[in-house]
Amino acid sequence: MKYDIKDIKLAKKGALRIEWAAKNMPVLSLIKQRFVKEKPLQGLKIACCLHVTTETAVLGDVLKSGGADVYICASNPLSTQDDVAAALVRDLKVGVFAIKGEDTKTYYAHMKSALAVKPDITMDDGADLVSTIHQRPASVHANIIGGTEETTTGVIRLRALAQEGKLRYPIIAVNDALTKHLFDNRYGTGQSTLDGIIRSTNKLIAGSNFVVCGYGWCGKGTAMRAKGMGAKVTVIEVDPLRALEATMDGFEVMPIRQAAKVGDIFVTVTGDINVIRKEHFSLMKDGAIIANSGHFNVEIDIPGLEAIAKSKRSTRDFVDEYTLKNNRKIYLLGQGRLINLAAAEGHPASVMDMSFANQAFSAEYMVKNYRKLQKQVYTVPEDIDKNIARLKLKAMGIKIDVLTAQQKKYLASWEMGT
Repeated sequence: MKYDIKDIKLAKKGALRIEWAAKNMPVLSLIKQRFVKEKPLQGLKIACCLHVTTETAVLGDVLKSGGADVYICASNPLSTQDDVAAALVRDLKVGVFAIKGEDTKTYYAHMKSALAVKPDITMDDGADLVSTIHQRPASVHANIIGGTEETTTGVIRLRALAQEGKLRYPIIAVNDALTKHLFDNRYGTGQSTLDGIIRSTNKLIAGSNFVVCGYGWCGKGTAMRAKGMGAKVTVIEVDPLRALEATMDGFEVMPIRQAAKVGDIFVTVTGDINVIRKEHFSLMKDGAIIANSGHFNVEIDIPGLEAIAKSKRSTRDFVDEYTLKNNRKIYLLGQGRLINLAAAEGHPASVMDMSFANQAFSAEYMVKNYRKLQKQVYTVPEDIDKNIARLKLKAMGIKIDVLTAQQKKYLASWEMGT
């Protein structure tokens, strides 16, 4: 088995951390029990471009239990947990190509190593893997039957590819599952983003002017958690409906140019490019902190920041200090990459339990149905989504009511009114 990791000797620590995560992922545990018996993925090769974390390791174990050969590369150069990568290789016999802090050249070399196994299914987080595949001749990966995509940014890219008629195989948008984006994006990103900011800066959130750029589900979660910790939260939006929603949720809404003058901490979660730009840096307070929790490090105009800075130095782990020509200092966290994974541990296992349950079920669904699917991006089937919610509720010891026969009839009829 081929692999490229930092140090296999880190496996003992990684194994303990994976064990801890698994205890908080009961839905995947239930899926694993069935996969061990039924082997729905028998003989398949799955190439995963995901954050190499403890939660991903639990998913890898489930896919292996289903009969698949699993290969993983990182979906972000700073998100790999090296001890987890070592345990995946040593204990789970998963081929891992990921090292925390790898440069861009190594990042794509690792991706090519994962693709060299000629996978049957791809699992992506950001669509870099699929993008790499589509830059090669179609014949190279003609055996791929389908794939899944984990995150908002990736789904946007894949839908653009499909709209141009260039998508080569069907892909299920795991991100669009309600049990994914309503929970992972909101509660997972919300908590882990604040965790990453606090770990890297040790700043007090209470009383700060906290600016959230983007009010999608990730932005909602980040704003919610910052407000819960006592921050005065401002939301930046370009969508009138989301801006109105943020206002109704009790947040101040204004343009970034206006917020740049008052913010203490800025977080981008938009999925778009250059949200905070050169002209905004020039307006910021001395000591302003900027972080990103969107998938790619393009939301903050880092070249623009470097162009107006007269010096740069690293002051703490994951903190770069830029001194501007007017002597004001701006602090960029995690090189503008996902702060929740660069400086912290990413989403809690209990919320990734649902996201990765969608991955496992979607892979099984693809195996059973790929012959009937077009080369398009599909949402997760509703029955899978609801089944995951039922399993999660069961694991939490929560019971709910069921419709009576009369209620079902009423909802299916048009005759009964007032």
